[in-house]
Amino acid sequence: MTNFFLTLPILQTAGENPLTSSLWTFGLIGGMFLIFYFLLIRPQQKKQKDMKKMLEALKKGDKIVTIGGVWGTISEVKEKTVIVKVDDNTKLEFSRDAIGQVVSREGEIKEIKAS
Repeated sequence: MTNFFLTLPILQTAGENPLTSSLWTFGLIGGMFLIFYFLLIRPQQKKQKDMKKMLEALKKGDKIVTIGGVWGTISEVKEKTVIVKVDDNTKLEFSRDAIGQVVSREGEIKEIKAS
């Protein structure tokens, strides 16, 4: 009487069938790639897409927070930059890429959907 667990192809030694062993190895590598894609790469691509959409939708009067933490209101939108009014007499020019978040009228931050 043979042991049931020794007859399973997964538990057989690699020397018995090299084709099965190499297919099993490629299957594991492919499975790991799929896991990395769905857990790391795909969410990051979606986040970048949402950020790009937010930066393209910037308009005069939007309240924003820069990636450096400067709060202000957009007073002018140019092709690659925006002019932000941070005080009554102070205006700063920032690259569009320096805008981290758009803030709603109530002062709450509009979160970029990560999922």
